[in-house]
Amino acid sequence: MTIQWFPGHMAKARREVTEKLKLIDVVIELVDARLPMSSRNPMVEQITAGKPRLIVLNKADMADKRVTEQWMQALRADGVDVVAVDAKHNKGLNQIHEGALRLMKEKHARMREKGRNPSAIRALIIGIPNVGKSTLINRLAGRNIAITGDRPGVTKRQQWIKMKTGEMELLDTPGILWPKFDDQVVGYRLAATGAIKDDILNIDDIALFALRELKTRYPEQLRERYRLDEVSGEAVDVLEAIGKKRGFVSGGYVDFERTSEMLLHELRTEKLGRVTLETVEEWETHA
Repeated sequence: MTIQWFPGHMAKARREVTEKLKLIDVVIELVDARLPMSSRNPMVEQITAGKPRLIVLNKADMADKRVTEQWMQALRADGVDVVAVDAKHNKGLNQIHEGALRLMKEKHARMREKGRNPSAIRALIIGIPNVGKSTLINRLAGRNIAITGDRPGVTKRQQWIKMKTGEMELLDTPGILWPKFDDQVVGYRLAATGAIKDDILNIDDIALFALRELKTRYPEQLRERYRLDEVSGEAVDVLEAIGKKRGFVSGGYVDFERTSEMLLHELRTEKLGRVTLETVEEWETHA
């Protein structure tokens, strides 16, 4: 199965970002801490035309803490300004304004030398679908002004939103993917974590992919969650065993679709524990 999802509103959002860029001081790029590289849109560099950028690893509460720390170290070693936050539970968000101030330090110093007080920082919030942009903005704004949802494609238009402290103005944008995944593993990872609409996917294929990842990376969490004796067999056999454990059986056969939907739901809602689906070593080897 080839995975691709680039509806019209994404192309429109990309054009609108380019048009608004002259108003932007800094770019805040949200990525999924469970997929620190697969969830980074390769077009952002081109779209934002070299604007100062802060990478925010959101959903850090759902990611493997040890692996997140490794990613933070690797990114900083490459000169990337990066922070990890949990927007849903309002943790670590002060780092975002601090990061924006770091990026604006030289410009603000020049303004003060000319006798001008720096104005509120105008920040573009950009990222792939379902990475938590609207939740983050609501937390920073101190009110529910951006529409949120646990599915991709909720935000359809841009809007300016002021932080409750008045120190930053945020431009919310719809989630933007890119027209073609050169590596289909990236597409499968994004699908497994909920960045692509389920109704355009073969759910069984995505669940089997997720299961293979979990078998390799977090076998004990998988075994304990579904009370399995072992998870070393073929992914389809493990999925069948999970379906039996959950009672998803009809006429003597496991309902694979229902089992797949349940597995993905539990992966996306942390029922399987904190997981990260790519490591620094894998990405460096792949690159």
